Amino acid sequence: MTIGITGPERKAPGRTAVAGLIIAAIVLAIFLILLGLVGDVLVDWMWFSAIGYLRVFGTTIGAKAGVFLVVFLATAVIVWTNARLALAFAQRRRSRPPFDWKLAAAATPPDPFEFMRDRLPWPPAIAGGTGLVALLVAWGEVGNWSVFLQFLYHVPYGANDPLFDKDIGFYLFSLPAYIAVKNWALLTLFTSTLFAGLIYWVHGDIEYQAQRRSMSPTVIAHGSALLGFFFAVKAWSYGLDRYLLLYGDNGVVVGASYTDIHVELPVLWLLIGLSIVAAFAAWANLWVRTYRLPTAAMLLIFGGALLLSGVVPGLFQRFFVKPSELEFERPYIERNITLTREAYNLGRIAAKPFPAEQNLTFKTLEANKATIENIRLWDWQPLSDTYAQLQEIRTYYTLRELDVDRYWLGGAYQSVMLAARELKSSLLPANAQTWVNLHILFTHGNGAVMSPVTQKSAEGLPLLYLRDIPPVADGGPEIREPRIYYGQEKSGYVIVKGTTPEFDYPKGKENVYAAYDGAGGIPLSGMARRIILAQHFNDMNLVLSSYITDDSRIMIRRNIQERVRTIAPFLSLDHDPYLVISEGRMYWMQDAYTTSEYFPSAQPAPDLNFNYIRNSVKAVIDAYNGTVDFYLIDQADPIAATYRRIFPGLFKPFAAMPPDLQKHIRYPEDLFLIQARLYQTYHMQAADVFYNREDLWQFPRQPVGDSGTAPMVPYYIIMRLPGETQAEFFIMIPMVPSRRDNMIAWLAARCDAPDYGKLIVYEFPKEKLVYGPFQIEARIHQNTEISQQISLWNQMGSRVIRGNLLVIPIENSILYISPLYLRAEQGHLPELKRVIAAYSEHVVMKETLAEALSALFMETSAAPAKRDAATEMPGASPADNRAQKALDRYNQAMEKLRSGDWAGFGKQIDVMRGLLEDMSRQSGGR
Repeated sequence: MTIGITGPERKAPGRTAVAGLIIAAIVLAIFLILLGLVGDVLVDWMWFSAIGYLRVFGTTIGAKAGVFLVVFLATAVIVWTNARLALAFAQRRRSRPPFDWKLAAAATPPDPFEFMRDRLPWPPAIAGGTGLVALLVAWGEVGNWSVFLQFLYHVPYGANDPLFDKDIGFYLFSLPAYIAVKNWALLTLFTSTLFAGLIYWVHGDIEYQAQRRSMSPTVIAHGSALLGFFFAVKAWSYGLDRYLLLYGDNGVVVGASYTDIHVELPVLWLLIGLSIVAAFAAWANLWVRTYRLPTAAMLLIFGGALLLSGVVPGLFQRFFVKPSELEFERPYIERNITLTREAYNLGRIAAKPFPAEQNLTFKTLEANKATIENIRLWDWQPLSDTYAQLQEIRTYYTLRELDVDRYWLGGAYQSVMLAARELKSSLLPANAQTWVNLHILFTHGNGAVMSPVTQKSAEGLPLLYLRDIPPVADGGPEIREPRIYYGQEKSGYVIVKGTTPEFDYPKGKENVYAAYDGAGGIPLSGMARRIILAQHFNDMNLVLSSYITDDSRIMIRRNIQERVRTIAPFLSLDHDPYLVISEGRMYWMQDAYTTSEYFPSAQPAPDLNFNYIRNSVKAVIDAYNGTVDFYLIDQADPIAATYRRIFPGLFKPFAAMPPDLQKHIRYPEDLFLIQARLYQTYHMQAADVFYNREDLWQFPRQPVGDSGTAPMVPYYIIMRLPGETQAEFFIMIPMVPSRRDNMIAWLAARCDAPDYGKLIVYEFPKEKLVYGPFQIEARIHQNTEISQQISLWNQMGSRVIRGNLLVIPIENSILYISPLYLRAEQGHLPELKRVIAAYSEHVVMKETLAEALSALFMETSAAPAKRDAATEMPGASPADNRAQKALDRYNQAMEKLRSGDWAGFGKQIDVMRGLLEDMSRQSGGR
């Protein structure tokens, strides 16, 4: 058989075909990636334009593109240069005859490296491989765009760390950028070494077989050059490691400890010097070309690092520092305390004494009427179940998140609970979940439900200040625009201003429809926009549907947290955005934080990846139009100030927030919880006390379910602080000593202007026992009357639900209140049936809060007189009408109580007590 094409003639087309396939595959992969990226970028451009943040988008996309291009080019140049040098050196060292197909066919088995050496088009293969690697590396570094922008635009912190005397801004902004560059350099050097080594291996310059292991002098020279650069980067890395000592944790000190400063720091300086020497030794090996010199340098660096940075500090800590740990670590513990308190603003917590007296009277209750009338009797879960049964109206509505806020209603400062009635299209019947229903007709929720935290109806249900669809205000704020297009539900896109009206709300057997007249959403004018969005959502209905016109608008990213994160991904968000009704419209208030994990010598937040936090930003989202406004509330935060320089126009001054919305800002729960958890330890400012954990605090326990317990969580409350003239809105939580249940303090954060953000801790006398919540719970269960009643209800086809126990500070005393709900075993409509109140040694349970307080304080104030009268009354003269007068006074007191006149109630009780005392004295005289 004769082959018509000879070996040399066949070789050229084969090389061209292989090269073409490789290039085509690479181009196709890049095209597909770019197609997805371009489509996403165009959708983002349209969205940012529609909401008025195009400049933010331009800065963000510009920074990402800049980081990508710089890293891509730098990586590609370095890797390509090393690969081409390796190819040139390998081909120059070895000259080979043309590839012979006949000899290759006769070889058994064929040598794959021989084929790759002579058939693979090396220049395009190297270019393609380098481009792909550089693309992956650059894509991985794009996420650091904000790190590099902060480095370029950072502002000083204004305080220095005590060890290196550098402005703390260096650690917040510069150090993360240096670490990112260092990691990229090490990755690029590793990739370059891998590429060059592969080329040398294929060309036979590196052999690794059972009988023969060798490297050519060319490989040794090239490897020595790369190794020298590695040691140079390693020297820089050890230099950065000096600053990373400030983030260590040896179990006693967070930050640089005695061992770190006296052993680790000198060791790092020594390793820096050794790395520099090793780098020059490796570069000198370009002429010597022996593998022994680089091997010795690597053993010196890595062996020295293991010994000097691992073994020696451990031995020093164990045998020198540990026996006198407190003495050695005291200054570093103090440094950790100071910087942790600075990182979390714990220094703003003002400590005040709280005498925990037991002298509450009806006169005191009258003076604190605003506190009494705002004690929250409705817990989230029972009220959520009740709202769902009474006010979700249809199965596709949901009242998923209940919020606590305060409003001026009827001339009174009232604490209320409210929830938005959002539409959840996934709750539509399965056969109704068509494209038209999901995206054209069912587009929005409607209105909200609001109720006071204390009041209930005669049936034990909440009094609704806002209810029904369209919303009816019965004591609550009026809602003139009730439609909710943007909320907390994770819904897909919807289209408004189409050819058909949208479903608005059900009315009897009919439905009411409406048309959107706001400015939310992306305009769908032009087929190009529809095609781009159809490709983005993989939904051709956006192109084919006749319901869509050029006037239509598409609403995407309707989840409010997703909207905020898309605009400002560098902000961390509080878990609980809350609804605000202002000037007839509905808004969402979202607290946002600036955080960092690079604050020096600061304790990391428990279970979180940062050690610095500020609530610098309040975001307000319009529920109808979806507009997002960011208000800067903390001008002193350097991270927020840096982002303000990066994104001019993004943050508005807090004074620009509408005055009515300003009344509804509140201290965020997540921040308060983080600060409270850290303050449990960092209220101890003396190093000795801190080291011994002598005064460690914790959150009180509260019963959960039948037998479990869980830590108490913070709660919002309206109350009047001791010494203040008016009631305010607070978030607070009690504290108990570690492994004890008696109460030791309570921590509160003020939410109202002009004292917003101020934190106060009231500390109890350590020589006095103050019952903690769990101890009060035990007293409740030990009360025979209460426990018997609860057992009886549980046996009568009902289920008793115990509400959370609230600790209510009034003047210098503590009152404990807990609601009790009753629910049918098969039902989901909890009813508030009883209120349990505890004060001093007394516990009572009554139908209402007023009755519980009346019984509680009558029991505490008049109990001795009642007992005396009860024992002596049989001997009293029938003509004596004092008993009737006492009964009259009691009836008048109850009338005063029902009308809310606590002062009048107290006066009548005092008169009644006087009458009973007179009867007791006269009876004793006879």
